[in-house]
Amino acid sequence: MSTADHYFTADPASADERRIIRAAIAGREVDLETAPGVFSPDHVDLGTQVLLRHLPPPAETVLDLGCGWGPLALTAALQRPDARITAVDVNRRALDLLERNAARLGASAAIEAREPQAVPADRTFAAIWSNPPIRIGKPALHALLSTWLPRLESGGHAHLVVQKNLGADSLTAWIARQRDDAGRSWGDIEKVGSAKGFRVLRLTRR
Repeated sequence: MSTADHYFTADPASADERRIIRAAIAGREVDLETAPGVFSPDHVDLGTQVLLRHLPPPAETVLDLGCGWGPLALTAALQRPDARITAVDVNRRALDLLERNAARLGASAAIEAREPQAVPADRTFAAIWSNPPIRIGKPALHALLSTWLPRLESGGHAHLVVQKNLGADSLTAWIARQRDDAGRSWGDIEKVGSAKGFRVLRLTRR
């Protein structure tokens, strides 16, 4: 399966063969549904594992950017059932899996699984969590982050995990240079953790 099938295909070409995996979510071992045609269908990928170890408790509103079958959104919902979690992905199969997994864990009330265009344009977030799709290339990645990171609320935090050898340092520098439509910096970007070749970046909105 191609990288494009993971990240840019609304309806993956691979067979929709559902299966159950065992995964650790919010300190619990749970059974979750996955399928081919989504990112890391067999387990919680290493980058997301590293990110989860460096995340603060969920804020009242959280954006899971590139949610896949749901490890970040499900973690936030189990840790804070009263949170409002917006989980975004272009892959409709991934969104369906997340909704089904949320129902399995009794977390449906906290999670909205949406395609990007279905999220209201004026919605902002106190926290953004993401293992962004670095392999789609810089232009597409920058466009993605430019759409969502400026929607971080004042005083809020975005946490991203990026492989060091796939451009964590250059992405940090790029984010530091960005300005929103009002000419304001996106915020202060810093590395807050690293493990197994990944770096965790935190953007704090001023």
